[in-house]
Amino acid sequence: MNEFAIAAGATFFGLFILIPLLLGTAQLFGLYTIVAERQCKVYVLFGKVIGQLDEPGLHFLFSKLGLRALTVSFFGECYTLDMRLDQSYLRSQAVNSEEGAPMGIGVWYEMYVSNPVDFLFKNADPRGSLAANVGNATVRCLSNMKLAEMLENRHAMSLTVRTQVSPLSEDWGYKLGSVYIRKVHFRDAGMIHQIEAKVVNRLRQVTSAIKQDGANQVSIITSTAERQAAIEFAKADAMRPRIVGIALEKISQDPEISSIMFEILETQNIIDGKAEITLVPHNQQLLAGLMASQTNASAA
Repeated sequence: MNEFAIAAGATFFGLFILIPLLLGTAQLFGLYTIVAERQCKVYVLFGKVIGQLDEPGLHFLFSKLGLRALTVSFFGECYTLDMRLDQSYLRSQAVNSEEGAPMGIGVWYEMYVSNPVDFLFKNADPRGSLAANVGNATVRCLSNMKLAEMLENRHAMSLTVRTQVSPLSEDWGYKLGSVYIRKVHFRDAGMIHQIEAKVVNRLRQVTSAIKQDGANQVSIITSTAERQAAIEFAKADAMRPRIVGIALEKISQDPEISSIMFEILETQNIIDGKAEITLVPHNQQLLAGLMASQTNASAA
């Protein structure tokens, strides 16, 4: 157990204390350095660039810098630059269209460090300078364009801005990548409200026209159906007398059936007429009785 404890303690001391201490001392005296992916290290000694490392991996500084590797950590400086692709967005760059409409343009662009030495020493703020150049190029190149082209041709506008900015940015070691006009909008609130009102009115007009067209179509369909129904009813009314006439002609061929039928029809008409009927007994002197009853009534 004692031997195990001693071995564990020695391993812990060696792995977590001794080895990191030795590696840190080696890096302090410039024996080696590690460059990460998309990273660059620039070594400056007494105001002069003595070397730069941009290949990822483990580098021994003696093979790159010679004996100056021992003094650069104490008398010089090491700049670590991020070479990865970066991006930025400029909001609402103020421009005016050819018609005088105040417009705002949002510009999205990419950039990356192409020359580490120029990036460090040719411009104190290359990122800010690039943003200013992109904004100025946007205002300078896209002003006085026709409003329709400004709202539709974003690809051509993006190429124009990139062409104007790229030569300036490369002098500072900061290269411009893709440029894209992401947003074009109106900056005047009153104009926005007017456009909204016009759009709403136009939508109302279109809606009313659609409703009216639908009502007209329904009216056409209804009138067509009514006309066809009237034609069919007229045909039916015209055929009814003919059918009745043919039936009567067949009935009249038998006098007995004809007379019975007309008696039935006459009786049916009397019943349907709701007239008052007075039944008189057969073979009675109806007139003499009525006159006698009238004379009695007058005497009384």
